[in-house]
Amino acid sequence: MQQLIFNLFPPPPPTFENYLVGNNEELISALKTFLDTHIQGVANPVMSTMSLHLWGATGVGKSHLLAAAADYAQKRAYPIHLVVPGALPALSQNQPPALWLVDDIEAANEETQAFLFTLYNLLRELGGALLTAALLPPSQLLLRSDTRTRLGWGVVYEVTRLDDDQKTRALIDYARTRGLILTIDIIRYLLKTTKRDMRSLTVILDALDRYSLTLKRPLTLPLVRAWLQEQAMKGSIDC
Repeated sequence: MQQLIFNLFPPPPPTFENYLVGNNEELISALKTFLDTHIQGVANPVMSTMSLHLWGATGVGKSHLLAAAADYAQKRAYPIHLVVPGALPALSQNQPPALWLVDDIEAANEETQAFLFTLYNLLRELGGALLTAALLPPSQLLLRSDTRTRLGWGVVYEVTRLDDDQKTRALIDYARTRGLILTIDIIRYLLKTTKRDMRSLTVILDALDRYSLTLKRPLTLPLVRAWLQEQAMKGSIDC
């Protein structure tokens, strides 16, 4: 049922601006430098690698960051390719530099792993960048050794989870960007009664913002309780 809330209240497209950073400031800075180095085509001794791997637990925002990187590149007219098993594009010696994105790389089948091996070698020769994400760092991925080794040659960052204090600060800051005043008691209630990953929390917060605007009432704890109970009765959210 939880997925229904994303259908009823779709979140905004993932960008770097709406990613809740927490302890991942260094990662975000490095990722933007990585992208700028390849997009601008200027050698950067700090970020000279052609691949960057993000790893971390489910719900920390790895997919958000891959989508944000794609958005960042597209806005700068840099080509992007999403590697999807079963729909792998043809590779050639004439392909222009581009950003290649692979999510959930730990689930790559043999065909996809062979494709990534060939792609990596082509990127070294022709230029371009590879951004991957998984639950584990490259050294622990159950992939063919040559693919795993090449992924380990690049920059590797762990995406860390926000603790409750960081979630509270991040949600307050996020609400402020929407002109919404969010009290501590509301945040504590949401953390206690709803999904605790940041994607779910921000989607719920966006929906609450629209709800309060529709009613022309400020967001209060009783209003939040009433809305959550209403959504639970509809089966659109688990409380």
